[in-house]
Amino acid sequence: MNLTLHRFELPTRHPFTIARSTTTVQRTVVVELEQDGARGFGEATESNYYAASAGAIVAALERARPRIEAHRLTNPAGFWEAMQPELSGSTFAQCALDTAAYDLWGKLRGKPVWRLWGLDLADCPPSDYTIGLDTIDVMRAKLREFPGWPVYKIKLGRPNDVQIVRALREETNAVFRVDANCAWGVEETLVKAAALGEVGVELIEQPLPPEQDDAMERLYRESPLPLVADENCQVEGDVERCGRDRFHGVNVKLVKCGGLTPAKRMIDRARQLGLRVMVGCFTQSTVGISAAAQLLPLVDYADLDGAVLLAEDVASGVRLERGRAVFPEGDGCGVELLAEGGIAN
Repeated sequence: MNLTLHRFELPTRHPFTIARSTTTVQRTVVVELEQDGARGFGEATESNYYAASAGAIVAALERARPRIEAHRLTNPAGFWEAMQPELSGSTFAQCALDTAAYDLWGKLRGKPVWRLWGLDLADCPPSDYTIGLDTIDVMRAKLREFPGWPVYKIKLGRPNDVQIVRALREETNAVFRVDANCAWGVEETLVKAAALGEVGVELIEQPLPPEQDDAMERLYRESPLPLVADENCQVEGDVERCGRDRFHGVNVKLVKCGGLTPAKRMIDRARQLGLRVMVGCFTQSTVGISAAAQLLPLVDYADLDGAVLLAEDVASGVRLERGRAVFPEGDGCGVELLAEGGIAN
């Protein structure tokens, strides 16, 4: 295979704020793998929270370049295992390489990845659209900008969280999910969960910081709303810990766990433990969204609006129409790059 690395800076449609940070430009790395005239694409975004800079992602992939380019792709899962010794220190680099390998694999086989896995797109849940933290008036305006979605995720983490959700409820009867991004305490969660349940909130994502893992046992027992792990569920081993009467579900994100290969295993294990499963994303291009969308028939909840949050995309592939995933006719993950980023060699 031939490896090419592209770097992009993706401006967001609006400043995107969660409890701990605001993003206006998302830096990302796109991996391109070429074999036998076919090209596969995968993505990993930069993340300060997970200490994954674009430069570090590129550096990890460059160190592995000789092994990558010496490989002839026949099986993406086998390729992931072969590259594990080279990239085990960077799940973000693993993700970009693994998702590119699946896209290439499907294109070489002449079929979409979901079909090669034997899945049925009739079973796909709708994705939410995320409303980033801001003033109530701005958050209402953001919701009005994307009307008619069946589900909205509302970022919270401020004293007026309940007031925010009540104001947004005046705009729509859609399902609401809320995400505190680790910003709440135990008592705060219980009080807010009771109030949020009264206005039709479906679930709460990551109320506590991950280091308060044991405190989740009390919330699991007493919360009136289901609790879904995000920051607490990063890699495969975390699924087991989340399932020990701490969470009702887990959010699986490809960059956190290292790509589609481990993500599929995490979903299988979550099912064995009786956990609900969400497939999530970062603010990212259609390259990464198209890879994650291959998992849609396997999950209960979808949070795949990362490319919708951008002012400008760099690829085509799976897109969302008011929450419904529209899959392209193409093979693999259906990704085609529309722009040339800075080439990182």
